[in-house]
Amino acid sequence: MEKSAQLSDYIIQGYEFIGLTVSNDGGLFAITAVVLLLCLAWLSFLLARVALTGRLTRIIFHSKNTIDDELHEHGVFRRIGHIVPAMVIYLCSSMLVEDPILFSMLQKIAVIYMLIAAVAASSALLNTIEDVYNASELAKRAPVTGFIQVGKLFIVIVAGLLIISNLLDKSPLLLLSGLGAVTAILLLLFKDTILGFVAGIQIAANRMVNTGDWVELPKYGADGTVLQVGLTTVKVQNWDKTISTVPTYSLITDSMKNWRGMSESAGRRIKRSLIIDVNSIKFCDQDMLNDFCNIRFINEYIEKKRAELDAYHKEQKIDIQDLLNSRRLTNIGTLRAYLVSYLHHHPSINQDMTLMVRQLPSTELGLPLEIYCFSANKDWVAYEGIQADIFDHALAMLPVFGLRAYQRISDRPH
Repeated sequence: MEKSAQLSDYIIQGYEFIGLTVSNDGGLFAITAVVLLLCLAWLSFLLARVALTGRLTRIIFHSKNTIDDELHEHGVFRRIGHIVPAMVIYLCSSMLVEDPILFSMLQKIAVIYMLIAAVAASSALLNTIEDVYNASELAKRAPVTGFIQVGKLFIVIVAGLLIISNLLDKSPLLLLSGLGAVTAILLLLFKDTILGFVAGIQIAANRMVNTGDWVELPKYGADGTVLQVGLTTVKVQNWDKTISTVPTYSLITDSMKNWRGMSESAGRRIKRSLIIDVNSIKFCDQDMLNDFCNIRFINEYIEKKRAELDAYHKEQKIDIQDLLNSRRLTNIGTLRAYLVSYLHHHPSINQDMTLMVRQLPSTELGLPLEIYCFSANKDWVAYEGIQADIFDHALAMLPVFGLRAYQRISDRPH
């Protein structure tokens, strides 16, 4: 109070010096005190900005640490500087302002401004933490965006309660006790937030989805790369470059396919069928077998089968010319052996994973011959090229084995 009286005297003496008479409870004195407070606040803000964004910036740029660069990039220091003028007004108002109503108003405004500046600085700090985390190896294990958003929401709610309690001159605990009456409304308003928060914990704990994963959500028409796993929504960039936004809790309540397992595995599956015309399937004669012996991938197979059949026929005393009782190779079986050997020699196929060529149940369209293997290259464009090359070759080899692919022909006249 003594300091306040001295400052008040200086203001009154200043007005007397220019020939004006004022009192410390008059309007002119109050205006002068407020203007002086604003000038002090502005001057403190300029000094804080020079210290936090001028000199500190030069230190940051010369530092080898990257965290302080991120803090500067997100404006953490700049936002902290806004707290300084609010503190000046809060501390100096008691020295200059005599009117209790004006004093109370200035105190409330200063507190509110400090809280808003603190919320802005905290938000920038959380953004910095998120970016640093996403750039680290830990980001591959669990997304953190949802928890950052929860932290921001918590800070805003706390700041809002403090602002309301400051305006009403009530204890924040009293306001919290009054929230029990509107709990049902709050639960309704924050339903998605609560569900998203719970889902985020399960997603992080079980490593279900992470940024960069390829996911499919048929219910929402989403098929692409996860851009962000937020508190209430997940952003998925589809392959046509559109953005789908789905609720976070849908990742644990609805059907979802995550292709991360394929991305982390040693290969990408090729699983496609050729439809063989059953009318082209037949036994191999000696001329066909002689021709097949010239094919490098199956010449050993043909010789081995010939020896196996000759031994069987001698054991069973069956004449090889006895077409009804003798065992013979088929062109479809020989083609399967050729394709298996071809895939085993293919440089782009992972030989350590499942590899087979199998027959599926025949349909009215023909006999499906399925190629099942894994491409060593998982990149989409390269994978499609490898798959196309394999089936180009398989289709081109069908006439060599006397086979035809089924193709429906229109009955309409041309």
